[in-house]
Amino acid sequence: MQTTTETAACPECDSQITFDRSPLNGQVARCGDCGVELEVTNLNPLTLEIAPEVEEDWGE
Repeated sequence: MQTTTETAACPECDSQITFDRSPLNGQVARCGDCGVELEVTNLNPLTLEIAPEVEEDWGE
C-alpha cells in the first residue's frame, strides 16, 4: 500500500505543512514552526488559511 503525502505552505510563516493522508475540507492542523492553527479551505489545489478563533458562547 502506497502512502501519499500532501504539502501546503503556512499562510503565516510560509513553512511547509505536511499531511500524511489526504486532508479533508475543514480539517484543522497546527503549523510546527509558528504554532498557528490552520484550516484546510480547498483540496485542489491544497489551500490553508488561518483558522478562525472560536468565540465563547455564554448562552446568550
